[in-house]
Amino acid sequence: MFKRILIANRGEIAMRIIRACRRMGIETCVVYSTADKESLPVRMADVAICIGPGPAKQSYLNINNIIAAAELADVDAIHPGFGFLSENSHFAQVVRDCKIEFIGPTSESMEALGNKAKAKTLATAAGVPCVPGSTGPVKDADEALKVAHQIGYPVLIKATAGGGGRGMRVAHNDASLVSGLISAQREAEAAFGNADCIIEAFVQRARHIEIQIIGDQQGNVLALGERDCSTQRRHQKLIEESPSPVIDDKIRQSMYADAIKLAKAAKYYNAGTIEFIFDLDRKQYYFLEMNTRIQVEHPVTEMVTGLDLIQMQIEVAAGLPLKLKQEEVKLKGHAIEVRINAEDWQNNFSPCPGKISMYVAPSGKGVRVDSHCYAGYSIPPNYDSMIAKLIVHGKDRAEAVQLLEIALSEYIIDGPKTTIGFHQRLLKDARFLRNEVTTKFVDEVFFKS
Repeated sequence: MFKRILIANRGEIAMRIIRACRRMGIETCVVYSTADKESLPVRMADVAICIGPGPAKQSYLNINNIIAAAELADVDAIHPGFGFLSENSHFAQVVRDCKIEFIGPTSESMEALGNKAKAKTLATAAGVPCVPGSTGPVKDADEALKVAHQIGYPVLIKATAGGGGRGMRVAHNDASLVSGLISAQREAEAAFGNADCIIEAFVQRARHIEIQIIGDQQGNVLALGERDCSTQRRHQKLIEESPSPVIDDKIRQSMYADAIKLAKAAKYYNAGTIEFIFDLDRKQYYFLEMNTRIQVEHPVTEMVTGLDLIQMQIEVAAGLPLKLKQEEVKLKGHAIEVRINAEDWQNNFSPCPGKISMYVAPSGKGVRVDSHCYAGYSIPPNYDSMIAKLIVHGKDRAEAVQLLEIALSEYIIDGPKTTIGFHQRLLKDARFLRNEVTTKFVDEVFFKS
């Protein structure tokens, strides 16, 4: 087992990894920017090394500085968390070339599954159902129009690299397809350095369901349940829950089998998430993409399975085989996660960095808070605005919703504006309570303009 792990990330995920390592008796080294010098991970890690100024390009995205810190701290492995360099195949290869283990998949698997066009080709070859559309990036508007006419409008324009809703547009006719393709390509180029886009059929009434998988280096792959991430705004997830309330066990098992099939086709190991779109009208699911890293919403899976995904990641990276068999993976109860961000949700979710003057997190049976914040901490403007992830676990969805309402009412964060009020409003919406949610629900109900 590893003696010391470098965490190439920040915020709550850095704290999450530190806590897992402590339970395993592994020392931690945190790299940080000058903007994060007062952060909780810097205080809690065994070793902390500054790798540059606030801008991510000069610190958390600076591969040379991270490798230098890893060599200085004499670490055995690097955990990339999520975001930043977590899905950068070049970084994964550089780490391994330096004789340091990368806690994630191989660079080859990352390249095969991290690119949406390549992943779709691999999924089709493996017999996993895919959304009808282009088999690869469209070369120009003429090819995009040809694909759209074949599958019919509306269509989804989607960047092959990256995620988070960037480089995505819905087109309902030829004119909006041409203009949408241009803007999506520009956004994708700016965000990911890759302007390639694919065209797919746009499912009108959809749920977003993802399967958590983990594989070991011996070729074993497990499906660790699903997460329903349909409550989202502009393709950005707001609430995640498990299990999904809209699929039956037959569909569930079929999705698990297809997720495992795809992971094995890519010779994938470590943690990953295979995302599907579920057509509510046709009761059919289609492969969307794969995230080749740990997800923000992984605690939802941990709550219903009782597993520690970070510990499993570390064990797999160290070459240990998975301890479980698929039939031993059981889902118990219902879990829901909401992201508490420093944002003014009534003003287009604009970021609100600044000092937290009072911070009191909820607690109690069935309540979990993953956070890096404390009273007196100043949220820097350089990164995402997440303050915490609030997760609840009840015997069923109704109890989980009730627990979440209580926990949100007990959460005190004075200083920056937060999204607590938005979540409280959402939990009172009749459609949400009746589980009549689609991926367009939030935009239709709360942000019609």
